[in-house]
Amino acid sequence: MTLKTSLSLEERAQSVRMIVFDVDGVLTDGQMFFSRDGEALKAFHVRDGLAISLAQRAGLGVAIITARQSEMVRLRGAELKIGDIYQGSPDKVVSMQALIEKHQLDLSQICYIGDDLNDLPLLINVGLACTVANGAEEVQAVSHFVADKPGGQGAVRQIIEMILKSQGKWEDLVAAYRRPGCIGLCQ
Repeated sequence: MTLKTSLSLEERAQSVRMIVFDVDGVLTDGQMFFSRDGEALKAFHVRDGLAISLAQRAGLGVAIITARQSEMVRLRGAELKIGDIYQGSPDKVVSMQALIEKHQLDLSQICYIGDDLNDLPLLINVGLACTVANGAEEVQAVSHFVADKPGGQGAVRQIIEMILKSQGKWEDLVAAYRRPGCIGLCQ
């Protein structure tokens, strides 16, 4: 992994080809509720999900790297058609290396969204480091963009919007929902 050069936020966002998410504290609010069977239940924000779908429609790859193993993450990932889900990854660097090799990407083309200390090794090396409003102080200090919203409450949507607007793709995606009779399915 290499150190980042000093680029503007817009230049970093324009270079993004894949967005990689942590789960707990980013796609969720970080709280966990356990079922009687011991499964950790998680709540995901629907606007984050729509934004992930829009990113994919715009040609960006999306992936998940999380230290925990969860059936809820598998189900949500399948619902959003996220093909690259790395669960049970205590060393997220290994998973990131596999991901960039698989997709032949450079770290400068990756946006990583994390919220806690175990995300620091990725955040300090990717092209666009992002966090949520309630991300750890140390994570906020190394992030290029800190969302106004906390994890699990639309922060991912805000970050994806920023990237797609920087890439000039947002308005075309929104326009598809404005066409009469389209119901958001027109391309």
